[in-house]
Amino acid sequence: MLQKIKQDIIKYGKLAGERNLSPGVSGNISVRYGENIVITASGSANGFLEESDISVIDFNGNLVEGTKQASKEKLMHIEFYKKRNDINAICHFHSPYMSAYAITSKAIDENVLPDIIYHFNKIPIAQYSVPGSEKLAQDTAFYFDKYKAVLMANHGYVTGGKDLKEAFLNAETCETYAKTLILSKILGGAKMLNEQQVEEINSMNPKQ
Repeated sequence: MLQKIKQDIIKYGKLAGERNLSPGVSGNISVRYGENIVITASGSANGFLEESDISVIDFNGNLVEGTKQASKEKLMHIEFYKKRNDINAICHFHSPYMSAYAITSKAIDENVLPDIIYHFNKIPIAQYSVPGSEKLAQDTAFYFDKYKAVLMANHGYVTGGKDLKEAFLNAETCETYAKTLILSKILGGAKMLNEQQVEEINSMNPKQ
């Protein structure tokens, strides 16, 4: 099981690199593993991961297995898992279009595309805190109760999913949506869906 998780992290890390979701040594990936968390190591490049770049920690952040220290963002991953029993994998990326929203402190809350409303409702933005700090973990975790995608001011964004595939697809969808919104502004701005249309979309969601 652990070996399969490591292989999946390497697989989706490579995809993140190929699709420019995680340039250079930015970002981190984790998967819940029973009472522990499997997470990429500090300073590792998601696009070029090896098994030695993956560590196992407990829910106190202590290293359980591996030769490298876990990502400095481990506290944020821990808080996400603690708040959401339905979340079993997390992607934290610094992709260009989502990061553009992050550095301008803009939440993504425009009712434009039905798929985004259905899956995310909106993507809120957590206030800035020093990367890797307890405050960043808590400020970002504030939104984890209701949202599975959260922007981090002047930083990047984090997504969760029932498994790593879903967490990755959520991250990829967010980036594409952010790009679409930015391009729409060049064309004069998107036409918003009205309140009734939004309610109709939400009524289709069994989670509502």
